[in-house]
Amino acid sequence: MDGTAKPGATPITLDRLRKVYPDGTVAVDELSLDVDGGDVTVLIGPSGCGKSTVLRMVNRLIEPSGGRVLVGGEDVTRADPVRLRRTIGYVIQNVGLFPHQTVRTNVGTVPRMLGWDRKRIAERTDELLELVGLPPGQYSGRYPHELSGGQRQRVGFARALAADPVVLLMDEPFSAVDPINRGRLQDEFLRLREAVRKTTILVTHDLQEAVKLGDRIAVLSDHAHLEQYATPAELLAKPANEFVERFVGEDRGIMRLSVTPIPRDRLRPVTEVGDNAPRVPAGATLREAFGAMLAAGNGAVVVTDADSPIGALTAADVQVVLAESDTAPPALR
Repeated sequence: MDGTAKPGATPITLDRLRKVYPDGTVAVDELSLDVDGGDVTVLIGPSGCGKSTVLRMVNRLIEPSGGRVLVGGEDVTRADPVRLRRTIGYVIQNVGLFPHQTVRTNVGTVPRMLGWDRKRIAERTDELLELVGLPPGQYSGRYPHELSGGQRQRVGFARALAADPVVLLMDEPFSAVDPINRGRLQDEFLRLREAVRKTTILVTHDLQEAVKLGDRIAVLSDHAHLEQYATPAELLAKPANEFVERFVGEDRGIMRLSVTPIPRDRLRPVTEVGDNAPRVPAGATLREAFGAMLAAGNGAVVVTDADSPIGALTAADVQVVLAESDTAPPALR
């Protein structure tokens, strides 16, 4: 994930977005945020801070009290809400599949509403089921109760993508499944987003999930106040304030290893580490390199490119790289 806006992808802008309920409760107090086209922005913060409310205002399941939501430069508060929702993919925690409908019928819900012909719907459904790893010949005729939780979530992904939406909204999509399937679904999401690059806003309460999936992370406090908006590496290296530092916790140093690539310019000659050092590819992270060191009981790894050694990295080098990143300025809020 390089964080670079993809050509043709749709940006999202939240401009002083506000939600006040009739009893005077302020859920969201003038949140401003820019999501680059093709990026995944993660909203994270304490329970009840307004994360899901923000998400639902984007597709107008909840009407804003003030401010604007711009999708591709157009103010969604001026659009027909029903038509708007048909252009936005929406994945929720418990999937929300129709229990009396087959997988094929569930996936084709929005295309049917848009008036697609049967042949086009069938072709699109088969394409998406293949994409999410559920071969249509095996799964299209099944009902939701015949699927595992992870399989139902995959069907939810397919349904959200069926009409080729301009953006994708995801509200804690992995929290209802067990830890093993959660990790697999996260990996599946990373694979899918490379195949179908959509501008995405994802809500989670899990920092590790945010670090793994997000191009940028927005840390929110009460009333959806934006405390910091940064890449995972920036957030973990330099929390903007005491609130963010407490929120990311004491494990942030370890999490940083998973978002920091091996620096080629810091590699040392292979001859310095001996013949027994394990090997890792140049595209690996510091966490993968350090894990290989621990597994082999060795204090170094050989870094390879196309199976050819290009240098070596030691445990001391890992420490130096992290220390250097600590001197970078904090991300702007």
